[in-house]
Amino acid sequence: MIHYKEYSNKNSKRQWITFVHGAGGSSAIWKKQVPYFSKAFNLLLVDLSGHGNSVLDSTKKTYDKISFESILNDVLEVLDKLNIKKSHFVGISLGTIVINQLVLKEPNRILKMVLGGATLELNFMSRLMMYFAYATKSVVPYMWLYRLYAFIVMPSKTDRESRKLFIKEAKRMNQKEVERWFKLTPRVLPLLKFFKNIKTDIPILYIMGNKDYMFLSSIKKIVKTQPNAILKIFKNCGHVVNIEDPEKFNATSLKFLKN
Repeated sequence: MIHYKEYSNKNSKRQWITFVHGAGGSSAIWKKQVPYFSKAFNLLLVDLSGHGNSVLDSTKKTYDKISFESILNDVLEVLDKLNIKKSHFVGISLGTIVINQLVLKEPNRILKMVLGGATLELNFMSRLMMYFAYATKSVVPYMWLYRLYAFIVMPSKTDRESRKLFIKEAKRMNQKEVERWFKLTPRVLPLLKFFKNIKTDIPILYIMGNKDYMFLSSIKKIVKTQPNAILKIFKNCGHVVNIEDPEKFNATSLKFLKN
């Protein structure tokens, strides 16, 4: 079972928020959300397979195959263990892909969704970066690839803290885990294309930074096709909005989840 942390609030009427981090991160990226949201909800923070405290021993000879479905099943296993039938979900970057996988598989378990730095379409630069990483995963040290990824996705001065934290967390991974995750690359584009056409009654809040050059334009288009979706764009923010403007992210998200 993947590693997780839970924060209980006796006054929350058993309502939960499940937080899902992005690629290379861990539950540590939610450190600015936990004190705020734990006042009103029960919180569940997961470390996805190969990340944070869910990293396998690098001496292990074989690693299980990974898929977006298996990643989601890991999260569902934790929800079932804690007897969480329904939850709000808050995700960042690749975490939004995992949450959209849940929309496909078990939408009845989702109350509302907050998708920060949402990844639902890849532009030319992100596709080029993704295929370069996939082609060189076995010969290029993973931290070199991840530093490149971090600087492309989070290039501005406002991204500095996000970039530093994600690089720090990525160091906890190992080459085998990174190679395993990069094997998901060929499946990303077909899956995102499918997600773009999802029709759901679940309320969705997208929170994007106006400097998220790789993903903002696609989310603007997608929101127009989703009647239950709201888009909030934060000024002077890049991709990881929950770190770059935590006070605004927390207040905006909480208002949406409580209404």
